[in-house]
Amino acid sequence: MHAPSTPIDTPALLLDSARMMRNIADMQQRMDSLGVAFRPHAKTSKSPQVVQRQLEAGARGITVSTLKEAEQFFAAGVDDILYAVAIVPSKFEHAGRLIQAGLRLTLLVESAEGARALSDFGRTRGLVLPVLVEIDTDGHRSGIAPDSPMLLEVARAFSHDAQGGAELHGVLTHAGSSYGLRTDAALAALAEQERAGCVRAAERLRAAGWPCPVVSVGSTPTALRARALDGVTEVRAGVYVFFDLVMAGVGVCALDDIALSVLCTVIGHQPEAGRLITDAGWMAMSRDRGTQKQAHDHGYGLVCDAQGQAIPQLAFNDANQEHGVLQWTGDPGTDLARRFPLGSTLRIVPNHACATGAQHAAYTVSRPDGGHESWPRFNGW
Repeated sequence: MHAPSTPIDTPALLLDSARMMRNIADMQQRMDSLGVAFRPHAKTSKSPQVVQRQLEAGARGITVSTLKEAEQFFAAGVDDILYAVAIVPSKFEHAGRLIQAGLRLTLLVESAEGARALSDFGRTRGLVLPVLVEIDTDGHRSGIAPDSPMLLEVARAFSHDAQGGAELHGVLTHAGSSYGLRTDAALAALAEQERAGCVRAAERLRAAGWPCPVVSVGSTPTALRARALDGVTEVRAGVYVFFDLVMAGVGVCALDDIALSVLCTVIGHQPEAGRLITDAGWMAMSRDRGTQKQAHDHGYGLVCDAQGQAIPQLAFNDANQEHGVLQWTGDPGTDLARRFPLGSTLRIVPNHACATGAQHAAYTVSRPDGGHESWPRFNGW
């Protein structure tokens, strides 16, 4: 990373465009080599400018986690979107409006009740809604086990006719427990478990007479460590586009792959306590402390100098809403006010790119010429 050539108001969310583009290219090349379509998860960036670059690299549609994301990206010209959270009746109208406006929006259910309700809604609107069934392949969160009798019960609950309804298009899974793993062997094993479980669910549906053209899997760690994806049609991953400290702790990226950081300013010193105070507290970083469960706890983030070089003697273990409290752990005789003068800048590499990004309204994006520009991002539901 390079220091910005002109002053930036802090705290600011910095995006290294060169690193981001390298991450995009590497993931797309990997998916191409494995023979699957890639549908990146846009919840990480919430930025049309980022998504545009993913699509230009070869992505086929995107994944979202909120209907607001679907609406914003559709307005920006993206017309093939998967809403990868089980939909509930209170959100049917919103989804229906987007589909009627021309968006190819695929929905998700995990119960027969949800499939029946969606089928009924489709008929009331004269729409045939494409739907995936969520499969639980690792016990991480929601979904139906691949061999559960409930899977066929859900399939039987779908119905559509000339008046509309909902149509089963396939199955989806997310091995989110991959975030808790630490070795390539364990990640490869979970990637195979994710693949095999989702393919098994699809095979059961086909054997029972239902077409199942879509088999969708993915998380950033499993996408990067899968050795084969036989039977899978598409992969989803999100945080890979920026990476973060949690992903570095999992072992799927290096520190110099991380494209996101928060620029902050030194606003005070506490020499007796060996502390620096910055203007980036937990409102700038988020309260995510995801590295606490890893081999190295980075507190609220990894402290770096303005060029992005890590300063291991500064620990970011305490924060208030607008104040970051950095503890000096190096030579106690160091003159902190001289080494880190009032008004000097530091960078904080985040634990979780999605959570830190959600604290900001825009990215300050580096350009090859050393300048920077602003890319807006959106938040909320």
